[in-house]
Amino acid sequence: MLPLLPQLLCATAENVSRKLIALDPACQPALKRLQDKQLSVTLRDLKLTLVVSACQDALLFNQHNDATDCQISADIRTLKQLRDPSQLTRLIKSDALQIEGDLQVAQLFSQFVQQLSPDWQLALSHYMGDALAYKISSTLTQLQQYIKLKNSQLAQLQLELAQDELLLAPSRAETEQFNQQLSELQARVELLRRQLSKLQE
Repeated sequence: MLPLLPQLLCATAENVSRKLIALDPACQPALKRLQDKQLSVTLRDLKLTLVVSACQDALLFNQHNDATDCQISADIRTLKQLRDPSQLTRLIKSDALQIEGDLQVAQLFSQFVQQLSPDWQLALSHYMGDALAYKISSTLTQLQQYIKLKNSQLAQLQLELAQDELLLAPSRAETEQFNQQLSELQARVELLRRQLSKLQE
């Protein structure tokens, strides 16, 4: 990696965070909870460590090797999976993710970023007027909902294809039938074990 690239990334990230936070005044209480806390994130695939902390109007990005409240080490693909908290244990067990220190600090930073809700309509209205900003904002919201719906439908279609057409995954009925047969087999084995035990006596 180029020597000046991490500094450029830090400066850009700080500038973007300052603008986003300015567009969401409701985030101030959550930002205050982050002050005096530091989270270091090591991106293994980029061989880059960034330290994130909070100030009054922005998230600050830096690079240093001093102790922080929480240290996370993972690649970028793994960090994307952390949007789903249920994946945390699996990622740690598979050694795709390493966490040291106070996990609550990492959770606070994650919640802050996920709940950040900039008022894009207000920002746009400064450049193109209220009416056009409202129309653009409404269109973008509808587009976002449409994409979310299509992603959900695609995931359902893939599941049905895997179950019904390609027979890669069992259906719910097949799973329940298998569990029932397994229970019956266990009961038979237990009965045979008792009978064998009596014969041996």
